[in-house]
Amino acid sequence: MEDDREPAALFDEDVDTPEAKPDEETNGDLFIGETTEITLDDAGSKKDDTPVESDQGSADIERLEGGENEEKPESSAAASVDVTNLSKPSKDESEPAPKEKPEEKEVEEEEEDDTFDMNIKVSDPEKIGDGMSSYMVFKVTTMTSIPTYKNSEMFVKRRFSDFLGLHDRLNSKFLHLGRLVPPAPEKSVVGMTKVKLGKGEDNNPVDFINKRRAALERYLNRVSKHPILREDPDFRQFLEADVLPRAKDTAALSGGGLKRFVKSVGDTMFQLTTKMSESDQWFEEKQQQIETLDLQLKKLHQSIEVLALQRRDLSSSTAAFAKSTAMLSNAEEHATLSRALSQLAEVEEKIEQLHIQQADSDFYVVAELLKDYIGLIQSVKASFQERVRSYSNWQHAQQMLTKKREALVKLELASKNEKLPQAQEEVKEWEQKVEKGEEDFGKISKMIQKEMARFEKNRVKDFRESMIKYLEAMMDSQQQLIKYWEGFPTGGQSHCIDKLISISSSNQNKN
Repeated sequence: MEDDREPAALFDEDVDTPEAKPDEETNGDLFIGETTEITLDDAGSKKDDTPVESDQGSADIERLEGGENEEKPESSAAASVDVTNLSKPSKDESEPAPKEKPEEKEVEEEEEDDTFDMNIKVSDPEKIGDGMSSYMVFKVTTMTSIPTYKNSEMFVKRRFSDFLGLHDRLNSKFLHLGRLVPPAPEKSVVGMTKVKLGKGEDNNPVDFINKRRAALERYLNRVSKHPILREDPDFRQFLEADVLPRAKDTAALSGGGLKRFVKSVGDTMFQLTTKMSESDQWFEEKQQQIETLDLQLKKLHQSIEVLALQRRDLSSSTAAFAKSTAMLSNAEEHATLSRALSQLAEVEEKIEQLHIQQADSDFYVVAELLKDYIGLIQSVKASFQERVRSYSNWQHAQQMLTKKREALVKLELASKNEKLPQAQEEVKEWEQKVEKGEEDFGKISKMIQKEMARFEKNRVKDFRESMIKYLEAMMDSQQQLIKYWEGFPTGGQSHCIDKLISISSSNQNKN
């Protein structure tokens, strides 16, 4: 690997490269930030206070840190754990990664050379039942060339709770490993209740259902783009099985909803009270970038939603103007003026449809994309928090090992030989936990770097495609608008204006 390549090239060419660094130019432009740096407290002595006595354990730790020949800062060599060395591999790429299984290598190679495709459509929403016990069912159609799936084309019926259950299962499997699991669409209790009672958002249940259908489709396609998540048995069962086990605890007002609320409160408290000394500049810069990007996307999403709402209001006003103009043309006794007003009403009716199309483009192409990535950023933050949790577990094991060793020394000094075997066994047990904690921390750090590389690559691709689609829609709309006005009769328009002027002059003369 050449370290002098541009970071953007690293993201584009090698998704699995954990050494990829943030783009310095982007960092100076898009991600320039007023983010608050969170310093973490628990950095204390880790290696000097609790040396690992096991030769095998020491060898494993040295391999995990990238080799004993790697240079470390003198200021932190004796008093702190070098988090950078734990999360980054050795720069000698000719050597195999530490403790990497052959299966993992094969999976990574498949990620790089992925030639399979998968396209998922969610359609045909259908209401089952009546009243508050009713629910919506969607048709999920999958077309894929992946050989592990039973058929190249299949369709199933799924309700909204099935989507939430799938997300919960994927999240529980992959979040603690550092994987980025796309967030499921939000559950709208108010919106769905109105649909069940026959009243949707803004008295339009079709609009609410279409928004939900589009969100579910985007969610499944985002999961299918991940080479690991799409091979998960639960995801395959969701797309293939005719009948799924009923998803539990997915309702907002249920025991599961209460558990999720308690867990979110617990995670918030853990985040506020648990700190980590971050010596890896990559993670520190990425956290700042993510915070800045989150703020920017939220502001842009709010502006686009306002734009879409105002465009819909404009379409309503245009429709009202077209209707009033048509009524005026029917009441006008002058044939030429009546014909001009009628033609003007027809043009305004067409323009009304253009405004509706533009509003739909604002919402479905841009606003929903921004909303999806705001949710994805929360998944990124959750993975970073899992890394902090892994670090906390490792440090707890270090502290317990120190205490057990101190207790063992006291027993040896007091010559309490009958308690020595148990104390020695406890020391050995906690030594293994320390090794495991350090290994897990290194693995999740490496995994987050891989997932962030994939996230950045997909983000650039998604935004580029969406912006091109949005601009093309805007250009088509403007060209159509020009065509409508060019088709408006010039002669009739001039005669209409002259007639209005003459009528106005005659009214003034009478007054």
